[in-house]
Order: sequence, then C-alpha cells, then structure tokens
Amino acid sequence: MIKSMTGFAHVSGEFGNKRIDLEIRSVNHRFLDVQFKMPEDLRYLESTMREIIAQHVTRGKLECRIQINNLVDNSGSLHINHELVNELAILNSQWRKQHEDLGKLTVAEILNFPNVIISVEKDHEALATGVQTLLNNALLDFVETRKREGLKLQAHLLERLELMDDIITALESLFPGLLKTHMQRVRARLVEAVASVDEDRLKQEFALFMQKADVDEEFSRLRTHIAEVRRIITEHKGSVGKRLDFLMQELNREANTLGSKSIASECTQVSVELKVLIEQMREQVQNIE
Repeated sequence: MIKSMTGFAHVSGEFGNKRIDLEIRSVNHRFLDVQFKMPEDLRYLESTMREIIAQHVTRGKLECRIQINNLVDNSGSLHINHELVNELAILNSQWRKQHEDLGKLTVAEILNFPNVIISVEKDHEALATGVQTLLNNALLDFVETRKREGLKLQAHLLERLELMDDIITALESLFPGLLKTHMQRVRARLVEAVASVDEDRLKQEFALFMQKADVDEEFSRLRTHIAEVRRIITEHKGSVGKRLDFLMQELNREANTLGSKSIASECTQVSVELKVLIEQMREQVQNIE
C-alpha cells in the first residue's frame, strides 16, 4: 500500500506530575526532514526520537511538537524552588511600586514559571518514558492517516492509468487507417506533380516515411511504463515515490516522442491528452512517500 507524505496525529497523557501533549504533522519533501519544537530540557531525547521516527517514516518534512504542563500532585513527589518563588515575589512587589497598573502574580502563574516546580528523579524518568511512549502511539496513528491518504492517491493514479490505456488502444486501432490515408494523399500529390508515378520510388519514399512514423515502439514503452506504475502502486511495499517520479518522466518522454512522429491531427491530440494525464499524476506522485 502506498502512503502519502501528508499526515497528522495528536496524543496526550499524564506521566508523573506532568501532562504531555505531542503532535506530529508532515508535508511532502524529497528526503526525511524532522524538526522538533519542544522544551529545552527534552533535547537530550532528540536523537532517540529521531531513531523512533525513522523506523516508521522514510520521506517527508515532519514536525514534532511537544508541550508539557505541570499537574497538581498531592503525593509529595514535587519540590518547590522557594528561592525562585521569593525572587519572583520581590520582583513583582518592586515592579508594582513602579507600575501602578501591574497586577499581583497569582499562585498559578508562579507555579507555571520555569523551574519553580522541581521534580524528583523518578518524575524525570517518567517524563522521558512518557514522551517516548506517546511518540510511538502518535506514529501509529500518523502512519494510518498516511495510508488512508495513500488510498485516495492510489485511486487517482489508477483512474488516469486506465484513461491512458483507453487512449492508446483507440489510437492503435486508428493508426493503420491513418497510414493508408496518408499514403493516398502522397500518391495523389505525386500524380499531380508528374505524369506517371514511379511505384518503386513511391515505395522507397514510403519506407523511409514509415521509419519516421512507426510508433509501435512508443506504444510498447507507454504500455510497459503504465503496467509498472500500476504494479508499484498496488503491490510494492515501502517507499515508492522516487521510483514513480522517474516513471512519470519516462511516460512524458514517450508521449512527446509520439507527438513528434505524428502523421495526423489525431496523433497530436493523443499526445496532448496523454501529457495532461501524466502531469496530473506527477502532481500527485509528489505527495507519495
């Protein structure tokens, strides 16, 4: 199953005396680019978190946000930094004398001030465990959202591959008649130009023309590439975006060659229709992991 590079997940939980909110979101990118927005005291976990993410994601610009809030805990596992509290109170008192409109600091504001609440070591370990647990849970949801989006991309691509097959089949059925009509036009122009037609010369010129107008190879390559795209998006596992992007380039090349060999307006029109469908697929392939 193919996966989109667009995804989102949010989880939260309480660990020790902390409430942790963790959010993951991503958009398309050539490689895996992970950015963290989290408290500085969690930076030591960044390397471990990158390894965990890399086990689930191979491409995409991914942002991981972590927010931590203190909880009221009556178990006695918290310690208050009284020195810092006193400093805040003194500063607040001094500033209020200088600024009459400045209000008093509330208990909640003091408790939420960085480093006012000091956790014991077991809370520190619980926080690290909690972050990693939530990250794993979030990644499970995150990957599922990517898979659901991937199903939509798969349906989009399969629909356009079917249309390309139909267009190529229709042109293949028309091509013998187009060649015959073109030959008749060439013969008629030669008859007008000379009194008699040299059949051998006509056949020689037509053979040279056929070398330029032969599109069997383009038809074959188009069908081969279409079959490979269909196989990849229905059977292949893992990261396939780069491979699909390469196949879009190959399909576009064959469509251009088909247009350059056109002997009738029908060929030119088919080339344009194929290129439109290929471009539509290419835009969606940019979002596939």
